[in-house]
Amino acid sequence: MNQAIEGLMYAASQLFLIPVLLAIGVLFLHAFHALGAFLWQARQRRVGLAAGFELIEARRQDPGLRIVDLEALALARLEFARIATRVAPMLGLAATMIPMGPALKALGDGELGDVSRSLMVAFSAVILALIAAALGYWVVSVRRRWYASDLLTLEKSEMPR
Repeated sequence: MNQAIEGLMYAASQLFLIPVLLAIGVLFLHAFHALGAFLWQARQRRVGLAAGFELIEARRQDPGLRIVDLEALALARLEFARIATRVAPMLGLAATMIPMGPALKALGDGELGDVSRSLMVAFSAVILALIAAALGYWVVSVRRRWYASDLLTLEKSEMPR
């Protein structure tokens, strides 16, 4: 009975390797896309272009937006990146552990080439996941500060003199 359950759990876990690796690949590509967009926005902010100040520009386009609406907009714009930053390391851990089963089995059978291939997948996936998470974390942190600064600017402009 135990062997049947163990075999079923092993087989089920192996089904997740390809989807987890694909998700890590998507998050890795997203991290570089987000980095590029971030660097472009940083340049826009540095030279004073309105497009670099998203919340101020949103208020200019729709003067009826309240500060709380702009805060919700900022959270919505950061949401996917924040989730990706937290999920990528989890997927990296899963991508590390899933190939360990076949690697240990191959080691027991004396098939060192299979051990090497499984470990290569495991470590490569976790490295890509951690890079994606680190880039995403940096982008989200700085953008959060930018949004807070923009909101402060807008609040100060609303204060009666």
